[in-house]
Amino acid sequence: MKNRQKLRPWIYSLPALTLVGLIVVFPILYTGYISLTNMNLYHWDNYELIGLDNFQRALLKVDSGFLKALLTTVLWTIFNMVIQVVLAFFIALGLNVREMKPARIYKTLLMFPWAMPAYVSILLWRVGMFNTEFGFLNKILLSLGLGKMNFLSENIPAFLSCMVLNLWMALPFMIMMMDGALQSVDRSYYESARLDGAGFWKQCRYITVPAIRPILLPSVIMTTFTTFKQFDIVYLLTMQKGSLSGATLQTIITYAHQNAFVSNNYGLSSAVSIVIFGFIIVFSLFTNRGVKEEG
Repeated sequence: MKNRQKLRPWIYSLPALTLVGLIVVFPILYTGYISLTNMNLYHWDNYELIGLDNFQRALLKVDSGFLKALLTTVLWTIFNMVIQVVLAFFIALGLNVREMKPARIYKTLLMFPWAMPAYVSILLWRVGMFNTEFGFLNKILLSLGLGKMNFLSENIPAFLSCMVLNLWMALPFMIMMMDGALQSVDRSYYESARLDGAGFWKQCRYITVPAIRPILLPSVIMTTFTTFKQFDIVYLLTMQKGSLSGATLQTIITYAHQNAFVSNNYGLSSAVSIVIFGFIIVFSLFTNRGVKEEG
């Protein structure tokens, strides 16, 4: 009887576990297997096991492009997150000023970039903002007496352009999270701090930041994951087939995509995917430990 009671939850969970196994576990295991082979367009049916050669090529071969893509991804994540958190913090503070009467209208308008489908937003920015002939930014440059600029033709301008677009799309979410966290802070703390002579920066350092940190930390972690594995912005702005901009900007996600669907080197692409998966697992362990310690 006791054994039946122990087995009953597993029996009830079996359909869900089977579905998870087919959708999540099996693709990961199969990708791990392919990463150990030389599967590509020329060895589709007759591929062979080659061990860790694909991992060695990605991680140890300097001219493979992976290490450069990894560095670009790390810089992309750091710059985006630092600017995003700082800007969102001060904008949310401004929206919570009592004298800001139309704050609700501003908050509603801020949600449009985040709520708009990413594909639509990216193509609108590519055609409407960054286009060399008709883009709004080049119209401004011409009105100032400056020459036209191709924002997506070289790596550094393309990186900055992608970062601006990512901030435009992701910043509203972070602002809303910070706005909600700020509204939970008791106003009496600030009144007491002002009576003690604390200025704006001390109030932020000793009251605001410690108060919103437990609420904000999960949102920052989630956004960091999303930024790290960002694909659509870089791809659609600079690498889309038929619309190549000239920039050779690569993140590890676009690098894996290129090896799988352009170079048709599925073994190398799978190895890169496993490495990315490993990075995410390690980062998850550290962040989960940090959240537990914070709690």
